[in-house]
Amino acid sequence: MQGKVVAITGASRGIGAAAAQVFVQAGAKVALLARSTAEIDTLASRLGKNALALQCDVADWASVKAAMAGVVARFGRLDVLINNAGVIEPISRISSADPVAWRRAIDINLTGVFHGMRAAIPQMRAQGGGSILTVSSGAAATPLEGWSAYCASKAGAAMLTRAAHLEESGFGLRVMGLSPGTVATEMQVKIRASRVNPVAFLDPSVHIPADWAARALLWMCGPAADEFLGKEISLRDEAIRRRIGLVA
Repeated sequence: MQGKVVAITGASRGIGAAAAQVFVQAGAKVALLARSTAEIDTLASRLGKNALALQCDVADWASVKAAMAGVVARFGRLDVLINNAGVIEPISRISSADPVAWRRAIDINLTGVFHGMRAAIPQMRAQGGGSILTVSSGAAATPLEGWSAYCASKAGAAMLTRAAHLEESGFGLRVMGLSPGTVATEMQVKIRASRVNPVAFLDPSVHIPADWAARALLWMCGPAADEFLGKEISLRDEAIRRRIGLVA
């Protein structure tokens, strides 16, 4: 990743923050994008001169467009976009879900991915290539009680990944998704507190560390992952974990 430029949405915590550290350690220049500037400013300061913090609301096209322009203005290019920003709320049955909150989840989890792709693709085409990685979920394929917005948005993002691969692979772009399984992040705290479906009752020991997902994203930037272009890689697969070097 020496000299490569990586933009990460939702970089203030969880998988996004872990990915920022992993990519900087691998030699990349990293742009941290999030709504909460205080947290990404602190993280960027800790990571050093190769990290840039930019306020960005992925649900707002103008915000995403400006942030991506800021990345290119600072670093001169964009080699990897990691669509990581996402929310689990509202955790509610469809019959009682708040329509405003439900729409907001779609705006972040699905439209936010589109905004990232829309901003990154022209730049990557002009460069002759790049990688777009989207953090997905098992919820993209499995309905779960109380998670209609999350499941629907993740399913949409998975199809968007397939569509982007279909359209852009001929221009040298690598597009794929990562389904990490349950990860020990703040989102799991909210899920556990909801007591709604089986995921809320999982033993915390089964959740993988955010660092595993981050290391998987780094691995996905290399040719070893090319067989998964246009698809999703599942970290629930032990064989994949071994290939990435997460387990012996």
